[in-house]
Amino acid sequence: MQAGAKKFIKGLVIGLTLGMASTIVTADFNRAMDALGSGDYTIALQELKPLAEQGAAEAQFNLGVMYENGQGIPQNYAQAVNWYRKAADQGFGPAQHNLGFRYDNGLGAVQDYSQAAHWYQKAAKQGIAQAQLNLAGLYAKGRGIPQDFVQALHWNREAAKQGSTKAQFNLGDMYDSGQGVPQDYTQAVNWYRKAAGLGFGPAQFNLGLMYEDGRGAPSDYAQAASWYRKAADQGFAVAQSNLATLYVKGQGVLQDYTQAADWYRKAAMQNNVTAQFNLGLMYDDGAGVPKSNIDAHMWYNLAASQGDKVAAENRDLLAERMTPEKIAMAHALAREWAVKNRN
Repeated sequence: MQAGAKKFIKGLVIGLTLGMASTIVTADFNRAMDALGSGDYTIALQELKPLAEQGAAEAQFNLGVMYENGQGIPQNYAQAVNWYRKAADQGFGPAQHNLGFRYDNGLGAVQDYSQAAHWYQKAAKQGIAQAQLNLAGLYAKGRGIPQDFVQALHWNREAAKQGSTKAQFNLGDMYDSGQGVPQDYTQAVNWYRKAAGLGFGPAQFNLGLMYEDGRGAPSDYAQAASWYRKAADQGFAVAQSNLATLYVKGQGVLQDYTQAADWYRKAAMQNNVTAQFNLGLMYDDGAGVPKSNIDAHMWYNLAASQGDKVAAENRDLLAERMTPEKIAMAHALAREWAVKNRN
């Protein structure tokens, strides 16, 4: 970035942090940027609007962001689109990305994947990493453009070069599944590791899976547990459930039913069906938790309500050993849990 360049404010949910050198050297624009930085949106608006109306692309972009976020003016997505378009038509990459995002998500404009792809492509070619990532997603899904995994791979790679953890994860997933590239578990592990090392939870979970299964790396339960834990600590239910299973089996960690029950509970509370079933088993057996037919029935029932047939069989077998009163209590607990925790 050139010396003295101003950092543009980023749009809400857009995720672009801009540090591009301004072509506007007026004191008005500098005052606007200073005001934005300090949260004085009234002054920023006073300085930016005349510049935007005079055709300054950077000012048009930032005015669009202010309309998008409702900063100093009522939030107005249609006006945000209007000002993004003016800047985008002048070739301003961040505005092209934000305009694509609006079309992609139907915010301030009718959802139009073809228009989203059009504007993402323009921004992507200017090196805007988020646009590259989003364009890759459209190619992968065939939205607005023909499905093309090779192009998805290309644009994910371009975004990954700029440090996009989501793009790095996507590359790992594409190598893992052989989409747009020959299947290569070693490369999958390589890309998962890059994203996982930067704290990206889905990559941490997938890397744990690769170590547990011995795909792309030697089977290593301790490494699997380590990466599952990192993802589990971020709240990923499937990682919590898998970590619990390692505690049950004593693989990569010391066998510990109490820890297993704790992690199953965290995942079960997020409606993870596997964890609900396994937590039911633990209550059924009294492993890591006090034995409780009522709690076992409740968790089996919740898992069964999501289509787990074995859970339904276990619930019905357990009910044969329970009084009608306790079965009623278990059903009441399941209904209460469902009301509180399911949309």
